[in-house]
Amino acid sequence: MARSLVEHPDQVRVEQVSGARSVIYELHVAPSDMGRVIGKGGRVATAMRSLLRVACTQSGKRAILEIVD
Repeated sequence: MARSLVEHPDQVRVEQVSGARSVIYELHVAPSDMGRVIGKGGRVATAMRSLLRVACTQSGKRAILEIVD
């Protein structure tokens, strides 16, 4: 999803850090694309976090999305 938003899709990568009850996804993007991924007022980031949370409820774990440059 993030690759379709940014100008440099080749620099988008996701790292997963698993814990006992939660999974942290670190979304790495180019510094110039941070605004596109976060969105005006954080709306895009909030929408991505909501979709991730819904997708992970089936596994019984909590999902956290961190956006990193």
